[in-house]
Amino acid sequence: MFSWLGSDDRRKKDPESYKFHEFHSPALEDADFDNKPMVLLVGQYSTGKTSFIRYLLEQDFPGMRIGPEPTTDSFIAVMHGDTEGVIPGNALVVDPKKPFRKLNAFGNAFLNRFVCAQLPNPVLESISVIDTPGILSGEKQRISRGYDFAAVLEWFAERVDRIILLFDAHKLDISDEFSDVIKALKNHEDKIRVVLNKADQIETQQLMRVYGALMWSLGKIVNTPEVIRVYIGSFWSHPLLIPDNRKLFEAEEQDLFKDIQSLPRNAALRKLNDLIKRARLAKVHAYIISALKKDMPSVFGKENKKKELIGSLGDIYKRIEREHQISPGDFPNLKKMQDQLQAQDLNKFQPLKPKLLEAVEDMLAHDIAGLMVLVRQEENQRPNPVVKGGAFDGTMDGPFGHGYGEGAGEGIDEADWVVARDKPAYDEIFYTLSPVNGKVTGANAKREMVKSKLPNTVLGKIWKLADIDKDGMLDDEEFALANHLIKVKLEGHELPSDLPAHLVPPSKRKIPE
Repeated sequence: MFSWLGSDDRRKKDPESYKFHEFHSPALEDADFDNKPMVLLVGQYSTGKTSFIRYLLEQDFPGMRIGPEPTTDSFIAVMHGDTEGVIPGNALVVDPKKPFRKLNAFGNAFLNRFVCAQLPNPVLESISVIDTPGILSGEKQRISRGYDFAAVLEWFAERVDRIILLFDAHKLDISDEFSDVIKALKNHEDKIRVVLNKADQIETQQLMRVYGALMWSLGKIVNTPEVIRVYIGSFWSHPLLIPDNRKLFEAEEQDLFKDIQSLPRNAALRKLNDLIKRARLAKVHAYIISALKKDMPSVFGKENKKKELIGSLGDIYKRIEREHQISPGDFPNLKKMQDQLQAQDLNKFQPLKPKLLEAVEDMLAHDIAGLMVLVRQEENQRPNPVVKGGAFDGTMDGPFGHGYGEGAGEGIDEADWVVARDKPAYDEIFYTLSPVNGKVTGANAKREMVKSKLPNTVLGKIWKLADIDKDGMLDDEEFALANHLIKVKLEGHELPSDLPAHLVPPSKRKIPE
């Protein structure tokens, strides 16, 4: 992936004129572009994060521990490897082939709790999964981890393709630490999905209330106009305690799996999107740094002026916004920027370098468009990458596939034509529509079909599926089939794009195509 980046010398130049990497995220390396898409699991302890990974892989992984108390006290990167094994954190951050080298900035307190679990699993051939320590609540929150937990999660959030927040249906209270974590994920809301796990342990009525309470709690913390997508289910291989909502859980699981399976296909575009966000932030950062440098005195009163400038940073933001027509959403967090500036010598900042900014503008305006074309070309040349294996194969085919034997799939295993059950009732209607030579015209059939109140676009599709011999009219079998498909749609199921073989009327099954 990203083979077209090559070894361009422009990527090797030192971009530290404005200390961007000290204020924001470290420089991207080749491994950040070359590695598989990553999924980050975040949640309070005992919400089923580790069980969720085991459910996807359908096997244990090295270092796995599951229990009701906080059992996972480490960040575990579950990745593909030819042999099973665990790589400790200090060895992991010196491996140039892994995208974790910059994590050494968090020190030994973190690295002692960071490992990579490698194993040969087909799911991990397409994605990697990051398991995180359970977020603490109550008195446990007061225990110091020895490293900045929220900052580590923010580091991962910038680099992963999907962030899954797990909640236990019995434990919806969002602790202070969890609230801080969700706030640390700000600006990555497009990557966030929410899983309401262990939903089989409560009745349907309670589940509705729990879902509403979860949405209300998230709404207070995640400040986005769009509602975050929540998937409801029981993501482990144990029997459902309350099976009433099995169909709902199956549909939700299928949607979540499709979302995860799309990650390899969209990975290159996601990385390019993150690159664009970094470039826009770097441009704004340069304006901020140069504005602070410009206002600093060269000799006397440096400390007082520094305090004044940091205190009025919000006004400096507004001035830059007006002067350079920059969106407010492109600016870094004000409070965080003020805190970071306290430890900096503003006199050592660089003045504005127009040529550097012109290069960024040129990249955003022209180079990115060219990269988009190259990304598409590379995607077209590669086989369609979809996550396979483990739980992803469990419901793909066979009678336990989603919707098997329901809707348009009803009667798929039966020897008799499923439409024949209701055909006598449909025949009664058919003979009231003045058939000629055993067929009703489109106009006469339409008068009956519109009584379903389905949109014309849907009825048009049903007509195309039912008019098997394509003569613009329907005989009694085709008319019965049309009514069967109307019933399928009215019951809330989707119509097939092509008529399944088991729905073709017996008398039409030998018609050459």
